[in-house]
Amino acid sequence: MVGAGHAGLTASHFLRERSIDHLVIERGEVANSWRRERWDSFRLLTPNWQTRLPGHAYEGPDPDGYMTAKEVTRFIEGFAALSQAPVRTGTEVTSVRPDGDGYRVTTSRGEIRCRVVVIAGGACNRPVVPPFSEAVPPSVRQLTAFDYREPGQLPDGGVLVVGASATGVQLAAELRRSGRPVVLSVGEHVRLPRTYRGRDVLWWMDASGVWDQRHDEVEDLARARRLPSPQLAGTPERATLDLNALTAMGVELVGRWAAVRDGWALFSGGLRNVFSLADLKMERLLDTFDAWARTHGVDPGPADRLPPTRVPERARLRLDLRGGEIRTIVWATGFRPDHDWLHVPVLDDKGRLRHDGGIVDHPGLYALGLPFLRRRRSTFINGIEADAREVIAHLTGHLAAGAR
Repeated sequence: MVGAGHAGLTASHFLRERSIDHLVIERGEVANSWRRERWDSFRLLTPNWQTRLPGHAYEGPDPDGYMTAKEVTRFIEGFAALSQAPVRTGTEVTSVRPDGDGYRVTTSRGEIRCRVVVIAGGACNRPVVPPFSEAVPPSVRQLTAFDYREPGQLPDGGVLVVGASATGVQLAAELRRSGRPVVLSVGEHVRLPRTYRGRDVLWWMDASGVWDQRHDEVEDLARARRLPSPQLAGTPERATLDLNALTAMGVELVGRWAAVRDGWALFSGGLRNVFSLADLKMERLLDTFDAWARTHGVDPGPADRLPPTRVPERARLRLDLRGGEIRTIVWATGFRPDHDWLHVPVLDDKGRLRHDGGIVDHPGLYALGLPFLRRRRSTFINGIEADAREVIAHLTGHLAAGAR
């Protein structure tokens, strides 16, 4: 098992249930990404009552709140102790290669020979930054969401946040509250209200079954796996943080950043179409919730649909990066897994793992914790249990077949 986050530990739980010898290898500590790779004010997007792993669930006084990164770390540590996972921390995997009917795993602490390998390092190992970032003038500081901790670490002056998914909108809001001028570059995004008809929107995703849609039920799975995270924030006020809220705060919206030319950032036009598409998809999802409520006799509560996203009267199409208006760029343009150590022919031409619901395209190789691995909720903490149970069941069959 590569990775001792919630995915790797849950897989370990099911392996232990089946009395299968295994080892969980972790380059840092248990829940390492939650300790090292989150900004200071980070909170989960899911309410606390949805924070659950096999035999281990939130039991605190604030079920409708949202855990901080430190609280998530403690939660996962508690699960590791409860499940008695055999974790080897401080051990970096440097290569995995086929070796006979299994694999040879080379680590910073020696080699391991094993029948199967489960890749459970998650989907957010490396930030994605476009190549044209190299053309940004050196006077402008650049950092990713991995590097960002809090506004005080940035130089004074304006900030250009690139990306309008959950990370981008949260960082744009925090930086604007610090008193800085903020420009947000917006591309395709998923708009959601924090609450709908008096309940958290993720309650509706859970209850209606939308979150449990399977990977083999989707027409365009590749696109579904590339969708950005929804524009949500886990705040005590349970407030909606969408583009309208950011505009009201004084954040300037521009289109998708397309290129850098002679020190100018060039943005795409067509914000109206981008906004309309996000609004349309949100309305269709809320219609799905309403239809489910009617079918199941659930009182939906009063309607509280959000107004359409407001389009700027005159969105800028370019911005001079040499003029001093922008002192910092924060890239919130997504993440990708790190598979540099995986020396098995299972990556496509874009470096993505070829798999069918976590069953990788090579005997004895499995994955967990990737977007829409088996269900829409796959990357969330409460989505790993069902995925891991099914993947480990297949793994068990593979081992049994090899033993015959």
